[in-house]
Amino acid sequence: MKPVYSGDLLPASPNTPPFSVITIQEGSFLTLHYRLAGPDGADVINTFADKPATLTLGAGQLAPALERRLLGLAEGARTVFSLAAGEAFGDRNPEMLQRVKRSLLAELGDPDADYHVGDVVQFPTPDGSGSYAGLVRDTGEAWLLFDFNHPLAGQPVTFEVHVIGVL
Repeated sequence: MKPVYSGDLLPASPNTPPFSVITIQEGSFLTLHYRLAGPDGADVINTFADKPATLTLGAGQLAPALERRLLGLAEGARTVFSLAAGEAFGDRNPEMLQRVKRSLLAELGDPDADYHVGDVVQFPTPDGSGSYAGLVRDTGEAWLLFDFNHPLAGQPVTFEVHVIGVL
């Protein structure tokens, strides 16, 4: 019998194919830990200290640029990617800055709400089936300026991942 050396991959029997590594492909169902950090290094999302995330690649649960980084990674892989400014969440779009009348905010939500720069406000989608968020950037007597860009739009990000399982 041949001795087994570190790194040798031997079939279990002559009729068993050699071990194959499972890699992430479009449509793969994944279990993974991941961390997304902004340009200052602060965590935006970090699952390493909690339960891992489960997702289907291509279902829109991660930004497309992040999903592309996962393609071809093997089960068990742990790596870190640096994405250039705007690559992960697009460039900042000045048209995504919108003034909203305070009267409309009172009509859509709490008429007694007090808004401050930095507040995140949820807005209903036109069909009422979901919501989207806007960040208060400025306030005026009769209006608020909201930024509807992704908070990391136009910024470099770090994406760390540990692939636990691939189906």
